[in-house]
Amino acid sequence: MKYYDKLIFDLSKEGRQGYSLPSRSWDATLADLPAGLCRAEAPALPQVSELDVVRHYTNLSQMNFGVDSGFYPLGSCTMKYNPKINEEMAAMPAFAGLHPLQPAETVQGALRVYKGLAHALSSITGMAEFTLNPFAGAHGELTGLMIIRQYHMSRGDLKRTRVIVPDSAHGTNPASAAVCGLEIVQVKSKANGLVDVDDLKPLLDDTIAGIMMTNPNTLGLFEKDIKEIAALVHECGGLLYYDGANMNPLVGMVRPGDMGFDVLHLNLHKTFSTPHGGGGPGAGPVGVAAHLVPHLPVPKVVEDEDGMLYVVGSDGQACGHISGFMGNFGVLLRAYTYILMLGRQHVRQVGPLAVLGANYIKESLKDCFKLPIESVCKHEFVFDGLLDQSTGVTTLDIAKRLLDYGFHAPTIYFPLLFHQAIMIEPTETESKETLDGFIEIMRHIAAEALSDPESLKTAPHTTPVRRLDETTAARQPVLRYKDMN
Repeated sequence: MKYYDKLIFDLSKEGRQGYSLPSRSWDATLADLPAGLCRAEAPALPQVSELDVVRHYTNLSQMNFGVDSGFYPLGSCTMKYNPKINEEMAAMPAFAGLHPLQPAETVQGALRVYKGLAHALSSITGMAEFTLNPFAGAHGELTGLMIIRQYHMSRGDLKRTRVIVPDSAHGTNPASAAVCGLEIVQVKSKANGLVDVDDLKPLLDDTIAGIMMTNPNTLGLFEKDIKEIAALVHECGGLLYYDGANMNPLVGMVRPGDMGFDVLHLNLHKTFSTPHGGGGPGAGPVGVAAHLVPHLPVPKVVEDEDGMLYVVGSDGQACGHISGFMGNFGVLLRAYTYILMLGRQHVRQVGPLAVLGANYIKESLKDCFKLPIESVCKHEFVFDGLLDQSTGVTTLDIAKRLLDYGFHAPTIYFPLLFHQAIMIEPTETESKETLDGFIEIMRHIAAEALSDPESLKTAPHTTPVRRLDETTAARQPVLRYKDMN
């Protein structure tokens, strides 16, 4: 009902209430409180019945779109389905009721989860050891760079203050390097979207702390020269940092540690099926090669000769504290559940299925959309707008029109290498029927762009909120009810 689509304040009726408090059993009144603790006027709360509240917020919830509602082909974000068993495990009272300051002997199970997940991630990635303490992907990036700096400083190699970042990199890479106090040096990509090794070579000297890469890169392309790049960087004394945001297509196929990477972070909400959730909580575990293990941050979980786990809170070689406790345990528990649920056999299917789905969509649409790089992609790929751009229909128009057909829009205008970028990632969890439905609608939109371009330029037409003035919304947002017209 449209009535319940209104703001909760618009449903308010004087004297209507949805609660009944018990009769008070004390004699004190508001008049007995100090004046400084009392409001001058009553709060402007809506006066509504319980039924109105339930219907209002139920209707609002149905306006949300998430991976449980439909296909979410958000390139660079890996919006895969989160199995509900993850939530069931995280909600178990024995885990949910823990406190981070409990004595180690009372939380052996939780510490075993921490240790077990770290071991599983090491096996999957080819790294020697992990810290699970970082709270997000970018936090993991910063932690990894801090480890690299600590490594060089421990060797007295103080000149290494520059880090190389490809021009195709995600924006958090140079940002994290800058926060870590490192100077960013950009390396160019070739026409095929891969790092230009010839452009890299002159950049390598005794000031280079390392290079930040993801493989496959942000175009969804595998850096086939990675072994040569690793050898060149190591030869000059630098280290290789792996941005694990794109780890999904590699799971079960190849390990970053085997490529020569020294440090990596993982986005658990991408590869290992934990909630993306509204800004958190998150997790960005960091793995390192054997020679960097002493520099992992504290606290650390260690095991004594009797099998007892305990927490070490200080270590002179560590890069320091990067979080208050042992990371976001509920998120870690969900990821560990997901890995154990799949097991060794089915973990190996994640990467191949993700790659298969992406290539299936790419090949099915490249006669309608401009494919700037003709190559086998990995988990994601990039179109550069429509093949026929004569009508003036833009990538933004395509994204808005998709909403009318019940699909979430892909990532648009990223990476910055292409002006009309459309980045699509289906993940391994979607069925062929879902992919076929998406392909059909994308082809339909391409046809609409030629026959009725205005329908795209004014889209969406069926969503609760139509196309916004995005500049005004960003610069002059309306955040309060009383500011609405």
